[in-house]
Amino acid sequence: MKKISVVLIAGMVLALAAVVLAQDDDYDSVAALSFVVLKDYNGKPVRNASVVLHPVNKKGKQERGGIELKADADGKCYFDGIPYGKLRIQVLATGFQTFGQDYEINQPKLTITVKMQRPQGQYSIYTDKQNDTKKDETPPANDSAKPKQ
Repeated sequence: MKKISVVLIAGMVLALAAVVLAQDDDYDSVAALSFVVLKDYNGKPVRNASVVLHPVNKKGKQERGGIELKADADGKCYFDGIPYGKLRIQVLATGFQTFGQDYEINQPKLTITVKMQRPQGQYSIYTDKQNDTKKDETPPANDSAKPKQ
């Protein structure tokens, strides 16, 4: 009877050890991410920038869900527990171009530095009809507009 009890207890201990080891393996497959958001032109931090994290599937499409973080006064934010795999990171801040890039998360700790750029000038293929004529040019006279006498 004692041999059966010892065998059962040993089996339970082995099963428990297997569960603990499996949990440790799961723990290794998540990462702690740190973000630093800086101004590209002077390297100063961007406070209150929104850092949005979206998982990306194997086909490269953004999945539902996601996490939004806010940068502190030093332009930093942190999140622990991101599963390994592809992650789409977007950074939005007032007065700057939106940043977006996909990253492969494959290590336990990762720091991502984002340099935000000022908005670029916008160009149009359309021209302003009023500016097509030279300033010293006068428009042709229209005789039909004159009142008849």
